[in-house]
Amino acid sequence: MSALRKWLLAGLLVIVPAVVTLSVLRWIIDTLDQTLLILPSAWQPDRLIGVHIPGFGVLLTLAILLIVGATASNFIGRKLVRLGDAVVTRIPVVRSIYSSVKQVSDTLFSESGNAFRTAVLVQWPRADVWTIAFVTGTPGGDVTTYLRGEEYLSVYVPTTPNPTGGYFVMLRKSDCIELKMSVDDALKYVVSMGVVSPQKTITR
Repeated sequence: MSALRKWLLAGLLVIVPAVVTLSVLRWIIDTLDQTLLILPSAWQPDRLIGVHIPGFGVLLTLAILLIVGATASNFIGRKLVRLGDAVVTRIPVVRSIYSSVKQVSDTLFSESGNAFRTAVLVQWPRADVWTIAFVTGTPGGDVTTYLRGEEYLSVYVPTTPNPTGGYFVMLRKSDCIELKMSVDDALKYVVSMGVVSPQKTITR
């Protein structure tokens, strides 16, 4: 029985990650394949080939991103983007949603942004209890009026095993211990609830 139990657990360790990974990839591909609906019916790959091959939506999405990115990177494209932003920001309700999403996306995807570039060790939710968090920037606006005396960091404390939920807090920089591990390793550590321990960085 002990041998059977061992084989069963070994099988689960192999099958479960593979099934979950394939399920996530299938969901992503199926979602991106919906972009094919923007094409005229005569241009649909299913009609042209006669067989449904998943993944054409991924190629179309990448092509759209490249075209939009190339257009937005030149002088005329930047002018058009600013014009579009100006128009959208004049529409009630829509402007609040758009501006919030744009600020987050600019912070996360900008090459000059610092969001989620550093993993830190902080005491949370009380002293002498430690967890991994991610630096998202520095406090700004009216908040800085009340945070005086020391330098503060804006920190995101993720929950486990779902890191998309968490807490946004502002902590003294002196209370945050910067880790040498990468953000990817830190996320794996959080998601695995400490099971997947990152390799210790050895300094010479």
